[in-house]
Amino acid sequence: MTASSQDSTPSSVAGLLLLLLLPTVFTQYSPTPTTSTQALFDPLTHPECTKKEHPKVSIQELSPWISAFSHPGVRDYSQLTLDLTRNELIVGARNHLFRLDLSNLSLIQATEWAPDEETRKSCQSKGKTEIECQNYIRVLLVNKTEVMTCGTNAFQPLCITREVGNMSSMLERVNGVARCPYDPRHNSTAVVTESGELYAATVIDFSGRDPVIYRSMGGMPPLRTAQYNSKWLNEPHFISAYDIGLFTIFFLRENAVEHDCGKTVYSRVARVCKNDIGGRFLLEDTWTTFMKARLNCSRSGEIPFYYNELQSTFYLPEQDLIYGIFTTNVNSIAASAVCAFNLSAITQAFNGPFRSQENPRSTWLPTPNPIHNFQCGTIEDEGPNEGLTERSLQDAQRLYLMNDVVQPESVDPLVMQDDVRFSNLVVDIVQGMDTLYHVMYISTEYGTILKALATPNKNLQGCYLEEMELFPLGVREPILSLQILHSDRSLFVGLNDRVLKIPLERCSTYKTETLCLEARDPYCGWDFRQRRCTTLEDSSNMSQWKQNISVCPLRNQTTDGGFGPWAPWQPCNNDDGVDGVSSCLCRSRSCDSPVPRCGGKNCKGPTIEVANCSRNGGWTPWSSWGQCSTTCGTGFELRQRSCNNPSPRHGGRVCVGPSRDERFCNEGVSCPQPIFWSPWGSWTKCSTECGGGVHSRVRTCENGNSCPGCALEYKACNLEACPEVKRNTPWTPWMPVNVTQGGARQEQRVRYMCRAHLSDPHELQIGRKKVETRFCPNDGTAVCETDTLVEELLKMPVVRATGAGWSSWETWSSCSQSCAKGYRTRRRTCAGPEGKSAPVACRGSPVEYQDCNVQPCPVKGAWSCWSSWSQCSVGCGGGHYQRTRSCNSPAPANGGDICIGLHTEEALCNTHTCDGGWMAWSLWSACDDSGLQMRSRVCGAQGNIPCVGNSTQRRDCNEIPVILPASGFDKDQHCGAFTSIHLIATGVSCFLGAGLLSFLIYVYCQRFHKPSQESAVIHPTTPNHLNYKGNTTPKNEKYTPMEFKTLNKNNLLPDERSNFYPTPLQQTNVYTTTYYPTTLGKYDYQPNSSPSPCRTYNHSNNS
Repeated sequence: MTASSQDSTPSSVAGLLLLLLLPTVFTQYSPTPTTSTQALFDPLTHPECTKKEHPKVSIQELSPWISAFSHPGVRDYSQLTLDLTRNELIVGARNHLFRLDLSNLSLIQATEWAPDEETRKSCQSKGKTEIECQNYIRVLLVNKTEVMTCGTNAFQPLCITREVGNMSSMLERVNGVARCPYDPRHNSTAVVTESGELYAATVIDFSGRDPVIYRSMGGMPPLRTAQYNSKWLNEPHFISAYDIGLFTIFFLRENAVEHDCGKTVYSRVARVCKNDIGGRFLLEDTWTTFMKARLNCSRSGEIPFYYNELQSTFYLPEQDLIYGIFTTNVNSIAASAVCAFNLSAITQAFNGPFRSQENPRSTWLPTPNPIHNFQCGTIEDEGPNEGLTERSLQDAQRLYLMNDVVQPESVDPLVMQDDVRFSNLVVDIVQGMDTLYHVMYISTEYGTILKALATPNKNLQGCYLEEMELFPLGVREPILSLQILHSDRSLFVGLNDRVLKIPLERCSTYKTETLCLEARDPYCGWDFRQRRCTTLEDSSNMSQWKQNISVCPLRNQTTDGGFGPWAPWQPCNNDDGVDGVSSCLCRSRSCDSPVPRCGGKNCKGPTIEVANCSRNGGWTPWSSWGQCSTTCGTGFELRQRSCNNPSPRHGGRVCVGPSRDERFCNEGVSCPQPIFWSPWGSWTKCSTECGGGVHSRVRTCENGNSCPGCALEYKACNLEACPEVKRNTPWTPWMPVNVTQGGARQEQRVRYMCRAHLSDPHELQIGRKKVETRFCPNDGTAVCETDTLVEELLKMPVVRATGAGWSSWETWSSCSQSCAKGYRTRRRTCAGPEGKSAPVACRGSPVEYQDCNVQPCPVKGAWSCWSSWSQCSVGCGGGHYQRTRSCNSPAPANGGDICIGLHTEEALCNTHTCDGGWMAWSLWSACDDSGLQMRSRVCGAQGNIPCVGNSTQRRDCNEIPVILPASGFDKDQHCGAFTSIHLIATGVSCFLGAGLLSFLIYVYCQRFHKPSQESAVIHPTTPNHLNYKGNTTPKNEKYTPMEFKTLNKNNLLPDERSNFYPTPLQQTNVYTTTYYPTTLGKYDYQPNSSPSPCRTYNHSNNS
């Protein structure tokens, strides 16, 4: 057997010799020496075996402990937030939000949040790829019962406030600009304070050139850092933000403006006061308390080695410590370190001197701090600066960079490592046998997590307790995020394709005392009573529990060999000595995963496999003839053979010829006539039409009388019930009963009801008796036909059954209706001498009727429809119109409820000023003693512009026109007769007056409503609407490449401004050229309004 390429030929001499020598086998084992490899190992020839390395835990060893969650097609599980109230982990991934159970990462709710098709196409039209034009979650913050979620939304950032317990329930949609980056690759951060303000550090424009630290939402006014001012923020990468005391603190890295020799990145800590309300003039809508200082993390020495680029932080509030990961520049040699900073050191740097620059060409020099121990105080004096922070506006404008550098707790970093870059960091606090340990979990760029101690112990500094490998050997992927749950001692890891939960303590993996103590694990110790490795909490007794964390744990360098993956199948040849050379497939593997080292054992198993060797097929001998297919009459029998002597395989020739042979049999044996039943006949007619009957059918036995079974078959039919026919007997004549001595009586008549079934009409059943009773008074008001019979009954003595009598009347029943006349009844019974019921033994009626609730029913009133709106009371200057409705659909009656609500509605109309700025004229007053009438009007012009004309007008009462009746007109008087000349002159005058009035209106519009040059400022594409609600984006944001926006000092987003200051403050004018129609107010509906003859642009002061 040999392995050869497809181009090798069987004529190769070496190949033939090897083929003849090798037996017919399909695997070849590696040559394993019989002597132990440990005996052949010499440490002197393998110096790498004496190197000290930290322990490593492979993904195969971690798998039994890990819980994982993934969702088909979902990537970028980068945002992890804990909801401890509901014991849930909230995960933000690409286009999805998940709620997972903290215990096992089981899915509670999945919510898809992808950009719509129009937004995605708009993103791709701007040159972005399909992967970039997705919704990457970048803000995921829980605030009590709400969760703020912000995503890039295909380069149109969007924020949605959702219910924590139901992510699909959206409470509010707002623009994500200044809260979330456009590009998913931009580093940003955000934090929500207890009072509900959102502090975000991100970029505010599409190109990423306008970085900002921005406050929005909550009760404080929106503020931001100075725009396009590189001295405040110079190409920053924001890392994290924390709400600590009176301040909000941000960690970032940026290009150092104070460094004069080339481009250098510094790590920074910045802070702002949470009660900052902004400044005045140039600092309007801008932070007045913004300060930043440099963070130092360096390796000490005569020439320190600096780790300048901050990558991740973790805040331990119990210790007032900030842990940070620092690395070298991406273009330099890879190196990483971890430093810890105390909050007091950060505060000390902010209380120290500033570093400032008088002009762009001058040197950065220390400047004394005008306010030592600055604590976010405010100015209490009454005046224009009331409520501002105590920091002067001049200092806030030029003093923001601190001179002192924030130094770490220790001289050297807690952890340093070359040739690797750290990415994320979390810290746990563990109670050991005699001290508290700070255990750091550090993720690397190639997908492992380092476990290290933050300790001043020199023997433990710089060593790792273990390294957890989250991917198989040879696979490297970055870790996107880390989150730690201290109470459960769990680590949550966000990867590109899944989320992992890893327990921090795995003491049960150490089976012996030696393994337990040499692991140097702060979580674990050996319990001598239980004789197992446990945590301190699970130990039986503190005195019986032992730890030994004095030196770094070491990895056992002895490694047994392991096979790597099989190589792909390759064509090869095989000679088994019988069928000659066959074409086969071969594959091989090597003992290199891992290679045996430091005395480890070699791999055991085959290194080569051979399969699919070709072979020609051959027939087996024919089998004997099988049984005939029939016992009488002509049949057939067959025999078979198989092509498996040998079977063809892997491309060999198949057998030629048939695999089966047939011949006839029983050709002279005739079969007897069969005995069988004929088919069933049809069913006979049913014995009855209804009520259940039977019918039958028959069959006959052919060719004999020995057929099994019955020749006759019965079946029920017409099972449905017969219809019932009712018949009533005629009424009997009226018979008087209960005749009084005065002749009044009650009469009764009787009839019976009979019923019969059609199937048997002779069986009649007596139905119930029906009795009718009527009352015949003796006053002649009603005529009854038995008056003569009554007289005879009165003459006869009353005969009653002995001992029979009526019982007392029962109580009246409830009325049949609550109003509009109902009735009620009461009953009594007739009992015989033995107490038995005897209805006919007593005279009189057993039932008595009485009218009740004769009053009419109440009617509840209802409103009619609203009438049409009336005409406006005036044509300009502010009038009103109204509409009415009546309570008559129906009107309330008989004590019913009246209608609730207003019967009249009024609304303002024609609120625009009249021509010339005047409001509408008032009505003419009554004539005074001097015979004059007066009316007035009010000037409604804005600002100090006077109105042209008089505010009052008088007229003589005798000038009021009077229209006289036609009959009283004196035809003989020719005083001022109206001729056609007068008509023409009046028309010409009206035409000239209308032209003059139109010219004056045009001049007025051009003079008072022309926008200033300052208002038409075109800004870069920065959104001018941060808060919009609903499911759609404003039209101008989607389709307008250049936006006209409100101009103010620092380009603060206009809709975030609010009237925060309690008193009016003197500020500069703010003009706008945003061309959108003004939204009508609640009472500004104008049913008969028409477009204005000229476009109006409002010039107003922004207070």
